[in-house]
Order: sequence, then structure tokens, then C-alpha cells
Amino acid sequence: MMDPFSETPPDTPARRERPRLAVTLGDPNGIGPEVVIKCLADSRLNKYMEPLVIGSAEVLRVHAARLGFGDLRLRIVHEAPERIEQGGITVLDVTGDSPFDVQFGAITEAGGQLAMQAVARAVDLCMSGEVDAMVTAPISKEAIAMAGYREPGHTEFIARRTGCGRFTMMMIADKLRVGLVTGHLAIWDVPKYVTREAILEKVEIISESLVRDFGIARPRIAVLGLNPHAGDGGVMGHEEEDFILPAIAEARERGRLVFGPFAADGFFAVSGYRNYDAVLAMYHDQGLVPFKTLAFDTGVNFTAGLPIVRTSPDHGTAYDIAGSGKASPGSMRSAIYLAIDMARRRPPVSRRKAS
Repeated sequence: MMDPFSETPPDTPARRERPRLAVTLGDPNGIGPEVVIKCLADSRLNKYMEPLVIGSAEVLRVHAARLGFGDLRLRIVHEAPERIEQGGITVLDVTGDSPFDVQFGAITEAGGQLAMQAVARAVDLCMSGEVDAMVTAPISKEAIAMAGYREPGHTEFIARRTGCGRFTMMMIADKLRVGLVTGHLAIWDVPKYVTREAILEKVEIISESLVRDFGIARPRIAVLGLNPHAGDGGVMGHEEEDFILPAIAEARERGRLVFGPFAADGFFAVSGYRNYDAVLAMYHDQGLVPFKTLAFDTGVNFTAGLPIVRTSPDHGTAYDIAGSGKASPGSMRSAIYLAIDMARRRPPVSRRKAS
């Protein structure tokens, strides 16, 4: 955690004593509510933040009963309150008068709809300055598609809702930071999106985020190759020679400290990432398989480039253990701590009611 923040300049809104975080419950039939309950049951977290849970109070009660948590001392609101008291859980309920039937482990249209209603409300609260950051519990891409959402996940939905055209998913675990050139794409489509322009854009986004959100003055970024052995000089593919190397050269001309391309397998095998502030992978599994192998219980999903702070645990809905009490809150706790640190680094947003 950072030291207490410095004095706020007179022309910016005053910071809250503790950053206020909107915490969405994720898919109500998965483990999201469970890990949120387990995190908020830890009184140590409340010393550093004001949590505002977004979702359904009834879903929380059902999960708490299954977990044996008993009385959660819920305070139900329908707008962001002026003050959030410590002790108990303040829930901004987005369901209105509509009851929700929790079906542990089931992928349902209603579950996808409720999950995304909470995300949309949290984004709007961030944009209006009524909260300082948002932390999202896992959703099901299948469930939100059933509910009619065209985006494949949180990242793209939040980017669209905030009007952000430059963003990238990053995975964070202490000093290990992995960004992606392409995200939720079929492997068949990846090569055509690995272009010089795309690589340059992601390098710029990651560099800016490392400075703004992590306080690293001159970040060093390692870039991975697309093909085995980073193409072996063109023997195993041409993307390195045609796109990746030219992108690295141009990024250096812009003053960025960028290195590579490195062969992905050997790079992680010899812990090469320890020499850099971030790693840029070409596609989803190239970056996330080694990341989750190294940091599954503590990893955080962070969307770099957004005008708001958004973090998430690096696991999914885990329908197979939903309601069993077996879900670890470790990654969710890490996501909350990272959001607190980032909210403290960024200037406060003017606190205005969303129109």
C-alpha cells in the first residue's frame, strides 16, 4: 500500500479519507458474491476504503446463508450515499422490486443481465466521481451474451461505456505485469491483428499507465514474439520481421524503453520478466497461461488506458464450486488493494451526479 497521499492542489476536488470503491457482485450464480463477502468480512480492508457493493441484496443474503455467515448487517441504498459507515455492508441494489432466484452453477440470461446492470451502474458512478474506482467480480461471457450484450467481456463493455478507444487488458501480480496486443479473439484471427500500429498503441497505453498508475518514471517493457522462437529470423513466421521489430524501433524513437522480441517460452522459463516493468504479449493465452501459472491466487486483471480505475480478480465464475464455500478470496483481495492504490495516485474526479 502507498503512504498517505500528498496534499491536494486547490483546483481539484478534495480526496476522500478512504477511497470509495464500487464492488460489483459478478454473476449471481457463480463465486463472485462469495469472494466479495469473504473480502468484506475482513475488517482490515475497511480501514483503507469505503466499499459500496453494487448488485442485489437478496443475492448476497442467499450466498451468505449458504456460507453460514448469518446476519450480514446489510444497508440497502438505491443511490450512492454521502457517507459509508464502517461495519456491515452497504449495497446499492439495482434490482428494484424484482426478486432474483439464485441457481448455483447455472448459466442464465437473468444472471448475465443482473451482472451487467451492476457493472453499468458502477461505471457511471466512477465517471460522475461518486466513487473513486471499481472492482468487478467475475461474469460469464456466455450468460451476458444470452442477455443480449454484444461485448465479449468487462473490458470492452467498460471501454465503450466510458467512450474510451485506447485500452488494453493487463494482468498484475506485484512486479509481474502482462499486457496484451490482442485480447478476446479466436486464435485463427490473431495474426491479422498483430500489426505495427497495434503494437505501438499498446506500448503507449502500457507506458502511460505504468507512469500514472504505478509511479514508474521510466518504464521498461519487454515485447514477446508471435511465433515459436520469435520467428527464428523468418524461418517460423514473418510477423516479427514485418511488424514487431519495426514497432519496437519506432517506439524507441519515441523515447520508450522497449526490448525484444523475445521467445515467449524461454522468456518466462528463465524469469526474464523480472528485468522489466511490464511484458507485452501478442495474444491472450501467450500472456495469461504463464501469468496464471505464476500468480493464480493473487493475480489481478486491470484495464489500462481507461479514464477510470477498474480492477478484477484473474479467475472466472467457477460455477463448479459455486455455493460450496471453497472459493479463495485471495485474487479479489489483491484486486481491491490495487484499486485503492491506483485511486490514491489518480486525481479525484469532480463529484457530479450523472445526467
